[in-house]
Amino acid sequence: MTPRWPRRRKGDEGPVPTAVEDTVPASRHGSAESQQVSVGDGGVGAGRDVSHNAFGQGSQVFDNRQTHIHHAPCEVTWPLEIGAVPALASAFQPRSALRERVDAVRVQGVGAVLTQVLSGGGGVGKSQLAAAYASEALHDGTDLVLWAPAVEVQQVVTLYAQAAALVSAPGARGDDPERDARALLSWLATTDRRWLVVLDDITDPAGIAGWWPASRTGTGWVLATTRLADAALTGNGRKRVLVDVYTPDEAADYLCARLTDDDAEHLLDETVEDLAAALGHLPLALGHAAAYMLNQDLPCAQYLALFNDNNRPLKHVLPEAADADGYGRQIATTLLLSLDAAQQTEPAGLALAALQFAAHLDPAGHPHALWGTPTVLAHLTEHRTSARKASDDAPEPVTAEETAAVLRVLHRYALISSDRHQEPRAVRIHALTARAARETTSTEMLTSLAKATADALMHIWPNPDQPHPALAATLRTNTDQLHQTCGNHLWRSQGRQALYRAGRSLLDAGLLSAATVYGERLNDLSPRILGPEHPDTFQARTYLAHAYWQAGRTDEATTLQEDVLANLEIILGPEHPDTLTARNNLASTYWQAGRTDEATTLQEDVLANLEIILGPKHPDTLTARNNLASTYRQAGRTTEATTLFEAVIADQERILGPEHPHTLKTRNNLANAYRQAGRTDEAITLLKAVIADQERILGPGQTDTLKTCNSLAAAYWQAGRTDEATSLQDAVIAEWERTLGPEHPHTLTARNNLATNYQQAGRTDEAITLLKAVIADQERILRPEHPHTLTARNNLATNYQQAGRTDEAITLLKAVIADQERILGPEHPDTLSARSNLAHIDQEAGP
Repeated sequence: MTPRWPRRRKGDEGPVPTAVEDTVPASRHGSAESQQVSVGDGGVGAGRDVSHNAFGQGSQVFDNRQTHIHHAPCEVTWPLEIGAVPALASAFQPRSALRERVDAVRVQGVGAVLTQVLSGGGGVGKSQLAAAYASEALHDGTDLVLWAPAVEVQQVVTLYAQAAALVSAPGARGDDPERDARALLSWLATTDRRWLVVLDDITDPAGIAGWWPASRTGTGWVLATTRLADAALTGNGRKRVLVDVYTPDEAADYLCARLTDDDAEHLLDETVEDLAAALGHLPLALGHAAAYMLNQDLPCAQYLALFNDNNRPLKHVLPEAADADGYGRQIATTLLLSLDAAQQTEPAGLALAALQFAAHLDPAGHPHALWGTPTVLAHLTEHRTSARKASDDAPEPVTAEETAAVLRVLHRYALISSDRHQEPRAVRIHALTARAARETTSTEMLTSLAKATADALMHIWPNPDQPHPALAATLRTNTDQLHQTCGNHLWRSQGRQALYRAGRSLLDAGLLSAATVYGERLNDLSPRILGPEHPDTFQARTYLAHAYWQAGRTDEATTLQEDVLANLEIILGPEHPDTLTARNNLASTYWQAGRTDEATTLQEDVLANLEIILGPKHPDTLTARNNLASTYRQAGRTTEATTLFEAVIADQERILGPEHPHTLKTRNNLANAYRQAGRTDEAITLLKAVIADQERILGPGQTDTLKTCNSLAAAYWQAGRTDEATSLQDAVIAEWERTLGPEHPHTLTARNNLATNYQQAGRTDEAITLLKAVIADQERILRPEHPHTLTARNNLATNYQQAGRTDEAITLLKAVIADQERILGPEHPDTLSARSNLAHIDQEAGP
């Protein structure tokens, strides 16, 4: 077959090329040997390039002068391999799911243009995937496989020019590399030969723009690899395929295969999946780690412990000497290879500081909103490395628009992932990239960075956070990661307040076990870092006491709070605001424990001191009066409670406003006092008004609104309006399950109340079924001896009695009373109520 050569243009110099008859191999689809020609930098190993690295080391310089290649037309021996296709790494994984995505995009190619751009961060295996396709093409007898390292555009041009000579492309004369390279592009566009061109590691989208091969006959295919997420690389039939790390299964399979193939199965143990996860499933890191384990005869568990020691830099746990597959670069350098280029891209000088900031947060992602907070803008302004303003030595203030821009730059260079559609985890970073970036962060910067980041987290933390569970969970994990990465630097700045905020969020979310463990950790660290008498040490102990209190561990909470109060009275004095707060906290614990007289005494003392120190109208004084009124109500002093609530509301409406959340809470408390006093209609009227205001001001799904709805359901139940009570209780449970989860204490309390409604309506069997489920959850989440659990067990006993299961009711009530007397005390209202129920059942049962 005679090739269709383009016409010779007027003015072209040199002889007209002679048409060459193609020599067809015996089998176009067999595994015929190919003629390999290594040209230029074709011998570079898998994934290797020669651009600037992250630490400013020099790059290889290419001679851009024209190379004159004088050749005579010759017969071509097909197939041809031009440039060296890298060998596949040891234990290479087929990555079937990723291959399917590449193949699907290839099938979707428009017309004769079939180009896939494999885009991803350093070390994810882009070049290895391309090498696998190139090897298969050679095996299948593809006529031409051209592997072109594309770090420098001139490399591509030089290789194209030499390839033009080898295929005898019309117009290629050897005296002008660019003209010869274009001759190859013309030949590729028109030939019927099957070909594959791989452009490996594109770093200059603008420079490569004129050198994309195309096939108008549909026989050619282009694969490109790049770290860049640049729009200039797509369009004109080019489709991007994102290449990420191995799947967990692929990563574990790699380690197993790599060690087994080297007769080192004894190094495998049950931690292999944990090790793969710790390495972020990154192919490059897995390769280095496996080689290190083989060299040191180190089992997975021992290597994992070594790797998790953050005091060891990456170059020690993933050393360059472990580069068994010829990547040619230390791993931290590979991961941060494009940082220099990002640092030079507008907004210049921000990329390094921004990457270091992201590196100290949760790799799984943080909210984009962090980057617009004042403390982050100030931190980036301070650590920007661009030139100062000409007028003075102050750095140019960084704007929110610039931080948004630098995130896109880091995303473009595959150093992070920034996608607002993924909120609240819009900004992500690979764990090893983060670790490499942290190793470039100076010790001097860490305290500033820790405080700026903690302040930013606090700035965007919603209050209350229950209506935003996903955001709250994200902020908690980021606070925890900041604590891990900054350690004492966070404790020694006011940024440590974020640690306490995260703890309160755990309590608000009803994660009581996690909150207790978290509090015990803070209580252990604070005295060691800050000292036993530091105010924040007492704050840590108070938080732990509150966690114990919510978990029903009243004795432990009481012991802690009594100790805190005793110390504060000595260190700060009995009238210091912090001392008064500690006294009020202790009163709340006494209240829960049924020690109502002691709680009342403490709260009356707190109120008297606050009225003297802050004045009778100060918001804190009003809160103390509200707390005292609640204690009066629990003690059965309903008239005093009602009078005090009414006085507090009058002051709150005048000082804080009638729609302030504190005012609305106190109005809810007053309604409950009315209900306890038998003034049910007044309670219902007031609760409806409070709910209307809360829904308008706070929102219908906000916790305080739902608590008031719960109170209204109880008032309906008390008024005999059972259907309305049940309907409202169902709605409250559904909303709390949606916002807080089915196992949150608020949700469990609402389900207990619903069971009471069922009992009132005569739906005893349903009440029993629901209460059994509630008790099972409470015993698992709150503990069997939590006051809420005891209340639910008491309710179950009354339902047994109503269902005629008298023996079960008596047995259960006796057990409940024994627990209440031991935990709450014999005079606690709940204990007295349970005794009354037992006496009533005994009386009905008769002798």
